[in-house]
Amino acid sequence: MIKSFKQTFLSQGLDAPKWTPMEAKEDYDLRQYEGAMWASTVVRGEPQKEALRTGFFRLFYYIQGKNEKETKIDMTVPVTTVVKSGCPDLHVSFFVPPVHQENPPKPTDPDVFIEERKGAAIFVRSFSGFTSVEKNTEEAQRLAQSLVRDGQCFHEDFYYTAGYDSPFKLFNRHNEVWYFKKE
Repeated sequence: MIKSFKQTFLSQGLDAPKWTPMEAKEDYDLRQYEGAMWASTVVRGEPQKEALRTGFFRLFYYIQGKNEKETKIDMTVPVTTVVKSGCPDLHVSFFVPPVHQENPPKPTDPDVFIEERKGAAIFVRSFSGFTSVEKNTEEAQRLAQSLVRDGQCFHEDFYYTAGYDSPFKLFNRHNEVWYFKKE
């Protein structure tokens, strides 16, 4: 499948999960994501900002060779986190590049694991700038309000954040919040 302009722009040359646009609204999109393997970790008992940092570095060390094959793995986008209502734990993930999708190197850190995400229809709201816990929450609430307004059925008890940029990138930043469509 050839990447759309939007997919190419968002990935900035880095590998990203494949998706197909399904519907574009003024304030959100609906995308069909293909199933894929992700390297993940769950951080417990830390405030969300610190948990994201802890999770990011666990996964960063994994792609830098902290795996059974001591293989360096290219960075991908987006970095996702799952935010669940009433749950203090934070689930952080990196997309596994296509070259490793069939057989991802096994993590040596017991807190890092490989998970297979099934294909899914996902509602996406994009926004720019630097993120924060408050900004992500605000954007997720805006997306939820838009979905309710449009009569869309979605899983309301959790949402994903998706970050596409290095913390060193100062301008033209791209971020997303995702809600999964109920089938």
